[in-house]
Amino acid sequence: MTKKGLKVKDLVLLALGTIIGGSFFLGISIPLRNAGPSIIVSYLIGGVLVAIILFSLSEMTIAKPTAGSFRTYAQQYLGPYYGFLVGWLYWTGLVLAMSSEALALALLIIRYFPSLNPVFFGTIIILIVTLLNLLGADKLSKIENKLALIKIFAVVGFIVLSAAILFGIFNVTNLQTYKLDFTYNDIFVGGFGAVAGSMLIIMFTYAGFEMIGLAASEAENPNKTVPKAIKNTVLILVSLYCVAVILLLPLVDTSELTPEFSPFVIGLGNAGIFWASNVMNIVLIIAILSTMLAAMFGLGRIMRSLADEGYTPKFLKENTDIPKKGILFSGLAMLIALYLGQILPSSVYIFLVSSSGFSLMFTYLIILYSHYHFRKKYGCPGKGQCQLPGYPYTSLVGLLSIVLIILTMPLIAGQGSGLVAGIVLILVYSIIYYLTKRKRIRSR
Repeated sequence: MTKKGLKVKDLVLLALGTIIGGSFFLGISIPLRNAGPSIIVSYLIGGVLVAIILFSLSEMTIAKPTAGSFRTYAQQYLGPYYGFLVGWLYWTGLVLAMSSEALALALLIIRYFPSLNPVFFGTIIILIVTLLNLLGADKLSKIENKLALIKIFAVVGFIVLSAAILFGIFNVTNLQTYKLDFTYNDIFVGGFGAVAGSMLIIMFTYAGFEMIGLAASEAENPNKTVPKAIKNTVLILVSLYCVAVILLLPLVDTSELTPEFSPFVIGLGNAGIFWASNVMNIVLIIAILSTMLAAMFGLGRIMRSLADEGYTPKFLKENTDIPKKGILFSGLAMLIALYLGQILPSSVYIFLVSSSGFSLMFTYLIILYSHYHFRKKYGCPGKGQCQLPGYPYTSLVGLLSIVLIILTMPLIAGQGSGLVAGIVLILVYSIIYYLTKRKRIRSR
């Protein structure tokens, strides 16, 4: 057995490596356009929800660190069906999302090598991500730490540069800024409806924090490192996101933002910094690669957890430190999803990929529901180790909030199909579970 050695900084950077990605650098254009300055409220609400979910996960992790994390806890505190369902739904959503990310990354790279085929390059990217994950948690964390730091420095660099421009430290000719009148109509451009409507996209920009739980069993003294890593992750994320957006607002006309262009590039372009486009392209390449590496880390461990319970074909079961079979199987599934995108009609492929958003929200719902039952039955995991204040009210607020976010999916362009696709996946996996239940019981 290898020594468990992931420290607080490794867990934090692994989480940030998954979280800070294209959804923040590029994806916030639409919520910014719809909500305007009130997007800060959305980020603060999102930060509170992330804290509630992570502290819930932390308490269960302290009680029993396990590589299966939220999937195992769902099985223990809600029942086998929920453990099966959330494991396969999370795995499927993440595989589909990462196959799409591989193609997006390939398209960013061929900007510099236009003769390359994007699907071929997407294949190479998936193979690289898969092989790097076979190195194990300790070696992967060293790579992921460096990539995550680059992304953090990119956000911090934007904050410093924007602040220097806005406060006149960095002299810019023909600076174009947009004055904010601190009135209700100016801040809440679309009212509270826009704040609520932006929450799904905002939660996407926070997505990936659950990797801390999946890495907990490979951490050094998880009872201490996991709670510290969670607190640091929440604090760093909320601070970086809110400060960056506050400084971005005076540099852009939010009503003219489009999803095709990064608002950060537009903001710096308005300040006369036109090389920002090339820099942002490189940052996006690093961001997506980092996200894919961390996602594959989680996929391998979820697959091993499912295999341990007999929820997968027998050949996927293994008893090794590195879940090589789970990683290789997930890599193969990503490749299949990538090629399906070329074979299937685009509307069908988009329908499938859109289920990833629902899968993510469903996972967070199950984490909160599992924790609610865990606390109800066992109380705090240990003396002085309660992480979530205000239980059960905070748990109920978190549950209700995630349900409301899921229900708003049809109101957001492109996400209505995600809700339908997610429900279809639940039905498919439910049928599979009950059809194979008798066989699993006999095999035991």
